[in-house]
Amino acid sequence: MAAHLTLATLANHVGQEVGVSEWHEIQQQQISDFAEVTKDFQYIHTDPVRAANSPFGGTIAHGFLVLSLLSAMFEEALGALDGTTMSMNYGLDSLRFLTPVKNGAQVGARFTLKSVTERQPGQWRATFDTTVEIKGQEKPALVAQWVILLFA
Repeated sequence: MAAHLTLATLANHVGQEVGVSEWHEIQQQQISDFAEVTKDFQYIHTDPVRAANSPFGGTIAHGFLVLSLLSAMFEEALGALDGTTMSMNYGLDSLRFLTPVKNGAQVGARFTLKSVTERQPGQWRATFDTTVEIKGQEKPALVAQWVILLFA
């Protein structure tokens, strides 16, 4: 976890890595549960036998499953910012899924503060260059510019 940040000093950290999450193992049950919720039952996610003969050699997580872990990894990496009453996901300016995440792999996220601006009194827009890494692999699972609204 990075040094504790506050809303008052956040702008001082633009261009800096501000947090790194713990590692999270992606397990088949999680992948299957995500398939059920999203109705995405493509065999590369849900059928270990058939997926074993795919180019991946086994099942892989949905890209959106890995993306959905960002909120938890962000909380781990940065915790709550002093001076805020809440934060809200505002969306993504860009997103690329670069490497499939295989069943059993571990992922973790790095957050670099790209920008922070006050939108109106008591509300800030913070953009984070976000990288989700796969433990033991050079190429990340995904990269994104993630936008979060912060409220005082």
